[in-house]
Amino acid sequence: MLFVILSGVVFFAWGEIYSLFPSTCTDVYGSQYATTNAGLLYTAKGTASLLVPLGNVLMAATGSWHSVFVIGAIMNAVAAVMALAVLKPLRAAHYAAYASRRAAQA
Repeated sequence: MLFVILSGVVFFAWGEIYSLFPSTCTDVYGSQYATTNAGLLYTAKGTASLLVPLGNVLMAATGSWHSVFVIGAIMNAVAAVMALAVLKPLRAAHYAAYASRRAAQA
């Protein structure tokens, strides 16, 4: 839990961390659909880049970047909660299915 919080704090404005996502996704979910997963990750990054002009409009309307960063922090918190509430159970189910396949092969 602490890792999720601190990674959100540290990497809030860094894009370099994004280069680790495809390899992490492959490590977690296997290499069978690695290219599909990487494509979805990059599509999500491209879609998120469309929010930059909205941030500029919000800054121009309010005269401050404060509201833009508050909204960004809220979106980051939602993503962290979703990672714990959605991805963690999916990952556990994936590992369980993998373990049962391995046991059936042995």
